[in-house]
Amino acid sequence: MARLTGAQPVAARRWGCVASAFLFLLLTVQAAQKADLSGDATAATINHSLMLLQRLQELLQNGNGSDSVLRVRTAASDEAKVFHTHQLLLSLQSEVFESLLHNQSTITLHEPPETAALFEKFIRYLYCGGVSILLHQAIPMHQLASKYRVWGLQRGVADYMKTHLASESSQGHVVGWYHYAVRIGDAALQESCLQFLAWNLSAVLGSAEWGSVSVELLLLLLERSDLVLHSELELYTAVESWLSRRQPEGPVAKRVLRAIRYPMIAPSQLFRLQVQSPVLARHYGAVQDLLFQAFQFHAAPPLHFAKYFDVNCSMFLPRNYLAPSWGSQWVINNPARDDRSTSFQTQLGPSSHDAGKRVTWNVLFSPRWLPVSLRPVYSDSVSGAVQPARIEDGRPRLVITPAMSSPDFAGVSFQKTVLVGVRQQGRVVVKHAYSFHQSSDEAADFLAHADLQKRTSEYLIDNSLHLHIIIKPVYHSLIKVKK
Repeated sequence: MARLTGAQPVAARRWGCVASAFLFLLLTVQAAQKADLSGDATAATINHSLMLLQRLQELLQNGNGSDSVLRVRTAASDEAKVFHTHQLLLSLQSEVFESLLHNQSTITLHEPPETAALFEKFIRYLYCGGVSILLHQAIPMHQLASKYRVWGLQRGVADYMKTHLASESSQGHVVGWYHYAVRIGDAALQESCLQFLAWNLSAVLGSAEWGSVSVELLLLLLERSDLVLHSELELYTAVESWLSRRQPEGPVAKRVLRAIRYPMIAPSQLFRLQVQSPVLARHYGAVQDLLFQAFQFHAAPPLHFAKYFDVNCSMFLPRNYLAPSWGSQWVINNPARDDRSTSFQTQLGPSSHDAGKRVTWNVLFSPRWLPVSLRPVYSDSVSGAVQPARIEDGRPRLVITPAMSSPDFAGVSFQKTVLVGVRQQGRVVVKHAYSFHQSSDEAADFLAHADLQKRTSEYLIDNSLHLHIIIKPVYHSLIKVKK
């Protein structure tokens, strides 16, 4: 804690300027030494930077040589926190402080309680270049860094937020971070939060932060086809809970309910919703046409239905459902060792007409497949020796093919999605998703940058690769009939 009282003598202020100038000189000398010694094999660097950081921290704590005073006030308190600081150090880190302290040595800063509570940490960063924060401190620390234009700290906090999306918290934090990113216009953080929410939606639906989702965020999520969740019914149940809690105006509720993909819900479940859902009963008129179309979709043969209705729209496109009828989980132990294979079955299509039809899929995983450009070739030498290929040149390969062909496949194509689970901050989350169409049996960039040889690889959990393969059947129109 900075010393709160006591006048600073002139000599002490001069000492503070000398200490700050010495810091700058020391850094300059270190850079010059590094350049001078780079070509000498006997060169050595004497590094006392940790001692210097300790001295700077003591300088702040004791207020020795202070030549400026910061008084931090909040509207909730009559008392001010007082920090005896050094103008040169503040000015080196912040152009705002440089301007504020240009013609005065004492300034009063007005901060909300959440940023005022972190102001000591913030000032310590300006002196020592490091700070430790918790999840709930990320936004106020970022606000301080932005307000006083401390760009290094601002980038550091943003990076912290991107890498701690999976961290456990009692009330959740990703939704709040997304809304904050929208307010400040940080597109990169906004996209990171949105992608995390989409790929790990089931965990969010059952958390306390689901109720804090804004209308705009909810609609953005509902329009995405890459949502990872157990089923469309799970999504409807969560939306129903959100609508019951937030009680939005009629037009908003209509937009939200019409974004549910009712054809992806079984008829028996749709009947139950019509009878038991109070939200659906209250807004039945807004989705009556969609429910009727969903029942038609399940009752008619898909090819016949596709003659009269446009099935090439999001309403008939499955999301990334984790239910067994849509795919299978595959945990590959020691994936760097050798090739592996597995098989599983999925439902031919989401229509009830195809409920009893199954497609068998064969999957091949190879940890060290070599692209054509890296495969061994004969050299031009007389011996015709084969140029060796290094193991590290290869990359993982995953091939997914149907084990059968059937006339039932007419009018159906299959989009394949492979989810890769990783452990972050003690939780298993989806970090990577690879999608490819029926025209290809594999994703060209599958784990292209993964190093499965290392047990510490971020792609491995206890030396195992955790995959979830999802098959998304998509119906297509073959013949158009005029209505």
